[in-house]
Amino acid sequence: VQLVESGGGLVQAGGSLRLSCAASGRTNSRYIMGWFRQAPGKEREFITTISWRGDSTYYADSVKGRFTISRDNAKNTVYLQMNSLKPEDTAVYYCAAKILGHIVTRASQYEYWGQGTQVTVSS
Repeated sequence: VQLVESGGGLVQAGGSLRLSCAASGRTNSRYIMGWFRQAPGKEREFITTISWRGDSTYYADSVKGRFTISRDNAKNTVYLQMNSLKPEDTAVYYCAAKILGHIVTRASQYEYWGQGTQVTVSS
């Protein structure tokens, strides 16, 4: 499975961005999808995850109430709507996929990763 993120960019604090992650290849399998981010000098951080059917989601406290994950399986795409952005949200954002199972939050549990997209929030 190949994952390609898009939608990153530069935005002012309080603004919004929507990231997309398009999957290709072995897309007939059922995948749990997740979003992570990594700021310079920091470890990769879990943000959110969504079940195959989209009926179960989980968010890190740092983004709860501001970010929303969703997916369109017909388009093999998962989205991350980010509102009320803060300078501390600045990072490279990665989407990840895990075949079957329950939603998980550890990076090591995901099998496929995109190349990342940069999000920069100015103050």
